[in-house]
Amino acid sequence: MAEKPQLVNNSPEDIQTDDCMSTYTHIYSPDLLIDQVAFITGGGSGIGFRIAEVFMRHGCDTVIASRNLEKLTEAAKKLTGATGRRCLPTVMDVRLPETISSAVEKTLKEFGRIDILINNAAGNFLCPATSLSFNAFKTVMEIDTMGTFNTSKVMYDKWFKDHGGSIVNISATLGFRGQALQVHAGSAKAANDAMTRHLAVEWGPSGVRVNTVAPGPISGTEGYSRLGGTHAETAGAFRSIPLQRAGNKTEMAHSVLFLASRAASYVTGSLLVADGGAWLTSANDVERLLCILSSRSAKL
Repeated sequence: MAEKPQLVNNSPEDIQTDDCMSTYTHIYSPDLLIDQVAFITGGGSGIGFRIAEVFMRHGCDTVIASRNLEKLTEAAKKLTGATGRRCLPTVMDVRLPETISSAVEKTLKEFGRIDILINNAAGNFLCPATSLSFNAFKTVMEIDTMGTFNTSKVMYDKWFKDHGGSIVNISATLGFRGQALQVHAGSAKAANDAMTRHLAVEWGPSGVRVNTVAPGPISGTEGYSRLGGTHAETAGAFRSIPLQRAGNKTEMAHSVLFLASRAASYVTGSLLVADGGAWLTSANDVERLLCILSSRSAKL
């Protein structure tokens, strides 16, 4: 009997923690984003942190924005120390447009320009629809959907309308077929996917491109542990994914880098699914998800 061939894992370098990588291999030109400025919501941890790092390793200065100044300040020190580029930590709440306006004005005062907006801030947890409070559903919609619109509109009004720019929204595949325990996040992300297309049409004449990346299970993130990724990996659930593994944060950063950069200069209104093919084949295992849920409380 022939031996089963070994799977080739061509995933790039990454680490599980919110720290910069000790090594990094450029797959794009190191000056792809030279002297550009990227504004990244939720940039202090997880995928947002790695996006900031990869952008900075390609010549970009960044602004990382969220509600936790202490976390942002620590992240900015790490990012600048590893890349030599500037990183400005700034406090804002995507649900409050006035705080976004202040953060954008602070960015323009510091850097004089903004080229890229990454809408990465999000909130999620596992919960059956019957147990989901009205306020919990509203909160996720406010962070994920209203937050994306608020930040995009403020950025457009204050800079992109007259200078052009690139927006990349971080979505998910939850709403593609209906995912158990995720009606709140799936609804919010589906709305964002539609928003991507609408804004791409309306803002294209101003030189603004709007695209989306939809990650699958990504290791080393809060969502991975909160949404049962570790349990699924242990149980062998990833064998149903065509690439048979979780993705990593660097892979997501590379997808975002492509869409945000001049490499995708004629791409707008697009949704790039980066999930190893999971949404095509993975079982929507309600029983397994309920088992995961029963082992811990689901809270915002």
